[in-house]
Amino acid sequence: MSLRLAIWDMDGTIVDSREVITTAMARAFETCGLAAPGYEATRRIVGLGLEEACRRLAPPDYPASDLARLVAAYRQAFVARRADPGFREPLYDGATATLERLAAEGWLIAMATGKSRRGIRALFEMHPLERFFDTIHCADDGPGKPHPAMVVEAMKATGTEAHQALIIGDAVHDIEMGRNAGIHTIGVSWGFGRADELEAAGAHVLSHDFEALNAALDGFAEGFR
Repeated sequence: MSLRLAIWDMDGTIVDSREVITTAMARAFETCGLAAPGYEATRRIVGLGLEEACRRLAPPDYPASDLARLVAAYRQAFVARRADPGFREPLYDGATATLERLAAEGWLIAMATGKSRRGIRALFEMHPLERFFDTIHCADDGPGKPHPAMVVEAMKATGTEAHQALIIGDAVHDIEMGRNAGIHTIGVSWGFGRADELEAAGAHVLSHDFEALNAALDGFAEGFR
């Protein structure tokens, strides 16, 4: 059987992190004496490395020398929000079943995320998903999205080539990263990115639910039979 690699984004694709990211970013900005950016602005930077995300959200005249403080404030706010009693960062319905199905069918599975290693560990403590991933690549490893580095490294780690790989993501940065790496791209509309934005970024396929995503995966796999 030919190799097939599914590269997954996490935030907004597998895990519904909209509340925790928006809340942590608001608290970080307020800690640094800035107005909270709000969800509409925050959603546009999800998937980028944290420093780049904060740089884009900060006011144009925000001193570059203060950026490290804003980044640190976000990290602290994120950890504090996750420690709140009763906090949950839920998985999207259908995510685990789809991962199980791909693993059972012999797909290789990778992660390409803007999360830090620390964030990935925290997620795995809440949701036992680590067993599904053959290789994991994140913002700590080098250039972030939309640079193709994470996709290229995932293919190297799994011995796959561009025609054997696809990326699944909810943000334009995911689609742009996949296009930059020359692989098939599937945009999902249930996370941070809007359907029209994903289409404009060049998504080869757009899925509005996991049933449609599974059909798109089947269509990709048909090319190897």
